[in-house]
Amino acid sequence: MQNNFEKNGSENLATNPKNGDVELTKEEEQRYAELCQMAFNFARSNNADDLKTMIEAGLNVNLKNEKGDSLLMLASYNNSYETAKMLISKGALVDEKNDRGQTPLAGVCFKGYLDMVKLLVENGANIDENNGMGMTPYSFAIMFGRKDVANYLLQKSKKRGLLKRASFWILNIFKNTKKEN
Repeated sequence: MQNNFEKNGSENLATNPKNGDVELTKEEEQRYAELCQMAFNFARSNNADDLKTMIEAGLNVNLKNEKGDSLLMLASYNNSYETAKMLISKGALVDEKNDRGQTPLAGVCFKGYLDMVKLLVENGANIDENNGMGMTPYSFAIMFGRKDVANYLLQKSKKRGLLKRASFWILNIFKNTKKEN
């Protein structure tokens, strides 16, 4: 008669015979959490090489933290351009939303990183994606006065309605007024 768990090719891994799931020890769970935290830090700090090594070793390219922020969201929001580029090349989902319903593009529009906006859009990010309460990345760019970002998104958007064009015109007026004062 076998015990409750059978060894699965390693002394440290055990498989539950009822459902086939691998059971981790508390130490293994803690080490996994530490490795995930390292990956999130690599994404934030533009450490593309070390993060690439982790992904190529099997880490999920769309790993999310406790807030639902993906590696790409963290890289984008922190303007870690080379890391974002690498993550996209490895299959990161450019429109993956966090727990607040925000995409990486919305976060970048808030911050105003034009090169990162271009990278995301050129790799399929949806300019007109609803990021909660009808707010789009373009809306965030307008709301936070990111004129260059808003102009780029307006040129790339397939939805260039009157309201969108008028909001950009108003942003230009406010930006020009601030320069004069």
